[in-house]
Amino acid sequence: MRKKPSGSSAQGRRVEKSVKHIPDSQIDFFDIPEATDAELKRMRRVGRPASGMAKQLIAIRLSPKLLSQLRKMAAKQGSPINP
Repeated sequence: MRKKPSGSSAQGRRVEKSVKHIPDSQIDFFDIPEATDAELKRMRRVGRPASGMAKQLIAIRLSPKLLSQLRKMAAKQGSPINP
């Protein structure tokens, strides 16, 4: 199975350059059926809900020994740290 080229890879950038941009007005939507009312009712929004308490992702480096100790402490308290 061949891996899909990433837009950030050199190969992906080459592919991106070779693809012509087509304006929406020239796209043929003939073979795409319209969604029915029942299908639209079943659809759900995907993603994180908007909240005023958004968490911020950070990255830190810890020694394996310290990380092991933190995981043991978290397990004792009932809130395991994801590996």
